[in-house]
Amino acid sequence: MDTLTALPAFDDNYIWCYRGDGGGSVVVDPGDAGPVLRAMAEGMRVAAVLITHHHADHIGGLPALRAACDAPFYGPHDERIAGLDHIVGEGDRITLPGFVPFTVWAVPGHTRSHLAYWDGRVLFCGDTLFSLGCGRLFEGTPAQMLAALDRFAALPDDTLVCCTHEYTLANARFAEAAEPDNPVRDALLADIRARRAAGRPSLPSAIGIEKACNPFLRIDRPETLRGLAAQSGGLTGDRLARFAALRAWKDRF
Repeated sequence: MDTLTALPAFDDNYIWCYRGDGGGSVVVDPGDAGPVLRAMAEGMRVAAVLITHHHADHIGGLPALRAACDAPFYGPHDERIAGLDHIVGEGDRITLPGFVPFTVWAVPGHTRSHLAYWDGRVLFCGDTLFSLGCGRLFEGTPAQMLAALDRFAALPDDTLVCCTHEYTLANARFAEAAEPDNPVRDALLADIRARRAAGRPSLPSAIGIEKACNPFLRIDRPETLRGLAAQSGGLTGDRLARFAALRAWKDRF
């Protein structure tokens, strides 16, 4: 198993398995236990399970995994998530043998209790940030989502971004409408189309790639603002209003 492995689940989910120096793997958002149990049968040892948020496609495999492995389970304070050993939140650190400690960030927006986990190299962002997109605002506000994305954008460019859905090519259609002229993105998409045609994931991405290509991390860029102005008949309001308008445009795209 590679250090980072994306196990496909359902139609477009990924369950991330992150192997540490000791050979154990952290499993992130196991909505379906099946892929993880198969990896365990092939020799993977679960060192811990991290949950970002309560949606069924991220927590559905918890009961079966609890029965199959003796590992700690971490996640947010949310009555909709059962079976956690450790409730974690903003600023907490998760220390596991063989791993650099994970810092926990509260990033509400997609859901009210959404968390992200970062170890200085890898970001497990759940459904907050996608390659070339961001999560829908089911329970949070545009201000919360923008704050989360700004926080991610401040990370080092080589931070690996482990999103939990294979949405990149679908998001690309909106990114091309929002910013028609972006040669860096176009080159990225040529590579991603080749990867997907070969049956390989488009992920992980990287913060530097997203800053260069993702319209939701480019809300201050003139190129993105021109697309938004053309779609909305002109720009009004502050930065937050523009972000909200961009997200609303994506919702109806």
